[in-house]
Amino acid sequence: MASYIAIIHKDEDSDYGVSFPDFPGCITAGRTLDEARTMAAEALSLHIQGMSEDGAAQPEPSTLDEIAKNPDFTDGVAVLVDAPRQSHTLRVNITISSDDLTAIDSYASRHGMTRSGFLVQSALKAAR
Repeated sequence: MASYIAIIHKDEDSDYGVSFPDFPGCITAGRTLDEARTMAAEALSLHIQGMSEDGAAQPEPSTLDEIAKNPDFTDGVAVLVDAPRQSHTLRVNITISSDDLTAIDSYASRHGMTRSGFLVQSALKAAR
């Protein structure tokens, strides 16, 4: 499994922003460092999924030395984010009460997540 470097940065009066030098345009944010790291994993996964659907090749991860030389990324902290395993995304149907679905959607929205992202993260966390 490949890991990519994400740069976490913070400006005054803002959330923690996250960008990926190897994936221009793949950005996200979080209110805390932990949330920013969680959101980074989801953003990278979705970005790579979109590239795959478009037939684009996934780049080789840059080295920390390469990224450290780039002045655009000297204002943040570098963290490694694992790329998702190469698997196909499947659409599934589940049966759930409307009240439970409303609660899930509300929670996911408040935390900047999609319904699918929240359900997958919750299920994987419970399985560990």
